[in-house]
This record gives sequence, C-alpha cells and structure tokens, in this order.
Amino acid sequence: CLCYLNLFLILVLVLCGKCLYGGAPKGLQLKELDRGLVDVVVATPGRLNDILEMGRISLHQISYLVLDEADRMLDMGFEPQIRKIVKNVPTRRQTLMYTATWPKEVRKIASDLLVRPVQVNIGNVDELVANKAITQNVEVLSSMEKRRRLEQILRSQEPGSKIIIFCSTKKMCDQLAGNLNRQFGAAAIHGDKSQSERDHVLNQFRTGRTPVLVATDVAARGLDIKDIRVVINYDFPTGIEDYVHRIGRTGRAGATGLAYTFFSDQDAKHASDLVKILEGANQQVSVELRDMASRGGGGGFGGPRRQWGSGSGGRDGGRGGRYDSAYGGRDGGRGGSHGYDRDQQDGHSYGSHSVHDGDGPGSSQFKSFHESMMANNTSRSRSRSRSPNKNSGWGENLGRARSRSR
Repeated sequence: CLCYLNLFLILVLVLCGKCLYGGAPKGLQLKELDRGLVDVVVATPGRLNDILEMGRISLHQISYLVLDEADRMLDMGFEPQIRKIVKNVPTRRQTLMYTATWPKEVRKIASDLLVRPVQVNIGNVDELVANKAITQNVEVLSSMEKRRRLEQILRSQEPGSKIIIFCSTKKMCDQLAGNLNRQFGAAAIHGDKSQSERDHVLNQFRTGRTPVLVATDVAARGLDIKDIRVVINYDFPTGIEDYVHRIGRTGRAGATGLAYTFFSDQDAKHASDLVKILEGANQQVSVELRDMASRGGGGGFGGPRRQWGSGSGGRDGGRGGRYDSAYGGRDGGRGGSHGYDRDQQDGHSYGSHSVHDGDGPGSSQFKSFHESMMANNTSRSRSRSRSPNKNSGWGENLGRARSRSR
C-alpha cells in the first residue's frame, strides 16, 4: 500500500506539483507558483521559508503534511524552519513523520507537532542493521594500497556498471574523479558544487553517461537511482550509521548489491560496531577485523591483507524507522535550534503508519505515542568530521585530519 501511495504522490507531483529547493534561481519556481496550478509542493525548509516570507505562497489550505528524513533535517539545524512552516499550516491536517532514528530531538519535535499519533516501527528500533541483500566486502588496507585496489575493483565490473565511490573529503572526491574519468568515466559531487553542477552530474550518472560517481556523504542519503551495482567506501565514514546509509545506495527495491570498504588503522575505533553490522547481516568477519575490535585499536600492516565479507543480504538498513502521523498538530513555538537558513492546537487523531527507508524484513510493532515517548531510548552520538587531507594523491591519508565536510 505504501508503495502505491508513493507512486500516486509522484504522479500527482508530475501533473500538478512543484519542487522548491535552494541553490537554484527563485524566478522559475515563483513563476510556476504564481500560475496557481500547484496542488502539491515538495520543498526544502529553507527555500519554502524564503518564499513564505515573500508572501508568494500560502499554506492555509494544506491538509496533508509530510516531514521526511526528520532526524536528518534536525541534525542539520532546520528545526526553526520546520516550526515556522508548521505554524502556517492549518491545525486540522494529516501529518506524517518519517525518521530513520529516534533520538531525543526527534521525539521532542514529534511530541510538539503530532497529536496522539499511531507509531509504527519497521525492524529493530534500538539496533542498527544493514541490508542483507548487499554483499559486504571489507578489506584491511593501508592508505597507500587504496588506489591500486580501487582500480582492480573497477576493472572487475562489467563496462557501464553504475558505481558510487565515497570519500571523506571534497578534495579527495575531485582528485579521484579526475584520475578515473579518462579510463572509467567519473564525476564528483559534493557540497562545494553548485546546484546546477550537481543536477548535471546526477543526470549523467542516472543515464549511465558517467557510470562512476565519486561523492562525499552528501549522496549517502536520499539518493535513489536504479541499478547501482557497487558502492565503494574509499574512506571509512565518521560514524557507523553513515556506513549503513552509504552501502544502502545499492541493493534497493528487491535487487542485490555489492559493497567494498577499505578499512585502515585510523578507522579501528569503528571496528567493533562494524563487526556487529556484518554479523547482523550474515556476512563473514575476518580475523584481522576481530582482532582490531578486541583490542579497541589498530594493529599495524605488517601481515598479508585479506579480503573478507560475503553473504546474502537486503535493503538500505539503519535503525528501525518510523513515521508518525496524526490528524491535527500543535506547536507552541518552544525550543528550536540554530538553523542554517533563517506551530497549533490539538486536532483529532487519525491512524498513522511508519516506514524506514529501505529497511529489511522485520516485524511491525504498534505502540502508542505516549508509550514510545516514555520509553528509555538513548540518543545516538553525532559523529565528527575530518577536513581534507592536505596531501595530494590518491590514497595518502597521512596523519589525522580534523574535520570532514560534506
């Protein structure tokens, strides 16, 4: 039913909807809004608030409000924008909230915006899981070995196979894409690219004209492109949840996928969590990784390198996801974090559903919102980031970098 609902919404959007997002000129977006033919709006919080402030759009007739990737939007600091949008939407409405995780920030805004919602969990809410349809191959490598191994993997794939390579820095993305473009057809996407550049690169990748996409975590979530065959983690991410989301770009919609991950001494702090993810997805775990996990640290590169990981495997993964919905909502304007860009009384509760982006099979657990709010859920820690390595070259990752930007 949810799949049919999504298809219906896409059809409605094509026929009478409009996308509003930043990084693109407002002129064309405003022109289509002014025609008065828009019934569905899909928007980023910042751009929608800008147009609201201009008085060029009214939300007073909205009856259906969807907050997708709620945890991600809050993590990026968009809570003030979300609350302002909700304040302009009628209190008598159907509200749906989708979130992959359930930290205290998400629980707080859900309690403010939703009224007696029904909560549906897909999968294990308290455990991070990976898609079992993805065969995960983790290889313990030094930084100097990455380039050679990357080329071997790319050559082993069928010509034209769509492949995403994830890097920790924008600089490394550009370097890899430049080096790979001539032989394999590659392009980079990251936060420093303009919206038009991103659109062009994604279109080239989607159509297969540029089959290799080199990206930061800007492409780790929300990127749903069919038939992505392989995901390669050239650099391990700063957090295990980003790892699960990254590999989830393949093996979608019932297909199988393949993921390669280069794991180095500097990533040893993630070894224990990675072992749990692999075991949970029925993947093989190498002796080297188990040793790293047991020591809680790295252990040199003197011995031979071994590739490991195989097994059957499923869909995107992540913690048990959900969305909550209620017919009605409230927002007292309380709280709010500092956003990057620059709420009313109760309605009557309707039923709701919850689904996680690409979760594998799992039982649905129905509980009241009050029960969920009272549960002793611990919020996950946010991962830090590293800055681009100042050393040029393919795999030279000398020293510990300070910040990683998307």
